[in-house]
Amino acid sequence: MEESSEKIIVFTDGASRGNPGPAAAGYVLKDTKGSILLAKGDFLGEKTNNFAEYTAIIKAVQAAKDLSTKEIEIFSDSELLVQQLTGKYRVKSENLKPLFDEAIALLKCFENWEIKHIPREKNSRADNLANRCLNRGEDIEEKTATGGTNKYKPLRLGVLISGGGRTMINILENIKQGKLNARICVVISSRSKVAGVEKARNNNLNLKIIRQKDFNNTGEFSKNIKEELIAAGVELVVQAGWLCYWKIPKEFENKVMNIHPALLPSFGGKGMWGHHVHEVVLERGCKVSGCTVHFCNNEYDKGPIIIQRTCPVMDDDDEDSLAGRVFKEECKAYPEAIRLFAQNRLVVKDGKVKRKPFNKS
Repeated sequence: MEESSEKIIVFTDGASRGNPGPAAAGYVLKDTKGSILLAKGDFLGEKTNNFAEYTAIIKAVQAAKDLSTKEIEIFSDSELLVQQLTGKYRVKSENLKPLFDEAIALLKCFENWEIKHIPREKNSRADNLANRCLNRGEDIEEKTATGGTNKYKPLRLGVLISGGGRTMINILENIKQGKLNARICVVISSRSKVAGVEKARNNNLNLKIIRQKDFNNTGEFSKNIKEELIAAGVELVVQAGWLCYWKIPKEFENKVMNIHPALLPSFGGKGMWGHHVHEVVLERGCKVSGCTVHFCNNEYDKGPIIIQRTCPVMDDDDEDSLAGRVFKEECKAYPEAIRLFAQNRLVVKDGKVKRKPFNKS
């Protein structure tokens, strides 16, 4: 595909059979020459029609944002949605207000944006995508002008867990909401009786239990992890509350990420995880804390830093309140780091991560 325009044209449609009932979102992204960049339909489960219309807008705008375009023009056959987003109608439904806020926040990321109402017959492709989704009860994606589907294939993730699986579920929700173009291909848990295992099963994820105590040494433990990751075709390993040391093989150099609940290089190292970290941060009287996403090497918390997000430390904080505030930042930082990796924008040089400009070609 030729490099896309600075402007992207978007067509969106949401549909629900029953209102509420089975619902789907359809959306099409084109460049100014009319070439289709993306054409998708996402099955949403039991939702209202208005929920589906807003979800279609959110997913489409997020996709345009991932293409680093500066200007977006949107067409929808929902007059209510257009009037609300342009400020002519007030959003009265409490269920729609969070979706409205999310859509506006995304639209503000562009230098220029415009949304217009069109009749349904001029929105046939997005409408068709939404209805085909409903007929199948699953997501669909059409081929683009280049002969392929979405030019960015979903990144194949391997998720390593040792506990409750909150970070795994956050990543999964970002994927389901269309905010992250990725797929969890395997979940490896180092413990068999933790909440994360049940969550993985409940979400029909490919789950493997690999317990460190079942192996004679770290080498055998690491070898089994590597074999499962390779068998699943994993492109990026995401440590999500993983508490075991494993030797990262050369095949996964700069392809393993971790998130740490503090601002590295402070408060890192062996034994510094979870509430232990927040306890020390409070003991030292820090006024700011946060989280760090970094590539892993074979030293605890020493790999190159990708993203950091901060939050204040309040005078009346305890470990639980600070942990909750930091986790909110983790929920933003990890998906963003994965997104940058998926876009091939992370370069490691001299132990530091630099971000490349987005390549639209």
